[in-house]
Amino acid sequence: MTELALDNRTLPDRSTVVGWLQNYGVYLGLTVLLLFNVFFTDHFVSGENFRTQAVQVSPVLIVALGMALAIGTEGIDLSVGAVMALATSVTSLYLGYGPWLALVAALVGGAVIGLANGSLIAFVGVQPIVATLALMVGGRGIALVLLPQLKDVRDPAMATLGSGSVAGIPYLALIAAALALVVGFVVRRTTFGRRLLAIGDSRPAAQLAGLPVHRVLITVYVCSGVLAAVAGFLATARLQASDPSSLGNLMELSAITAVVVGGTPLTGGRVRIGGTVAGAVLIQLLTATLIKHDLPSSWTQIAQAVVIVLAVYAARERGKR
Repeated sequence: MTELALDNRTLPDRSTVVGWLQNYGVYLGLTVLLLFNVFFTDHFVSGENFRTQAVQVSPVLIVALGMALAIGTEGIDLSVGAVMALATSVTSLYLGYGPWLALVAALVGGAVIGLANGSLIAFVGVQPIVATLALMVGGRGIALVLLPQLKDVRDPAMATLGSGSVAGIPYLALIAAALALVVGFVVRRTTFGRRLLAIGDSRPAAQLAGLPVHRVLITVYVCSGVLAAVAGFLATARLQASDPSSLGNLMELSAITAVVVGGTPLTGGRVRIGGTVAGAVLIQLLTATLIKHDLPSSWTQIAQAVVIVLAVYAARERGKR
């Protein structure tokens, strides 16, 4: 009987294992995928490949940072892909006045969409998934009205931003890393971050405690819109073209996957920025691995769906403990 009791104490139960996987599984998965590529993918270990992966993951990571804030409030933002499309349209229209003015115009567009999302959620009481779904459809429609077709972007500053680097590190990756540090600091070290998590944990309790719930929610969705606009601007610089019909398509799926896989629960009250970064890298590396091994692009979407289901299941199991 004593030996059995000792065995039960030394063996972790299922909920402990699931909790560990939810907290650290993204790092384990990323390590396994890296090792697989090192040994089985040709030309994976090269500076050019790492640079390519860093450039491609940057817009996903930037959008995922805003998505993490929205999910932290027990919400979601499905309009991020449409905001990227709007940003590329506005960038193309205003680039003749200079890249800085084009960037400001793109950021204003993202902020307006975020303000509309936040107002519908905070003041009207519309569910986040419904409000942002409406702006997802309407935002891309506006983008296509502003720029109905593909247009080349020819500007030296944009070209440098999209393809330039410092010490071999692309500008896009440096910007994404800087934004991740800023968002991480805001969540962990500021009053706004604590209020955000309190609202996600229990909005009624936050209201009873006198927290400015409406203001925080609007700020969160404005931040998400602005970050998505930054991603759209950078993607335009990288591609040297504005294509609102395709830019940002399914970006909301990639962002949600990165956030959830990174350990941020859909029930709100917690935001893991480090996990979100790892989740974005994992999704990008998974996509690149499938492509390098000549699998159809449709398998990427299937793989992401499987990863989301596993991550949500882990979060659900942890919540039962």
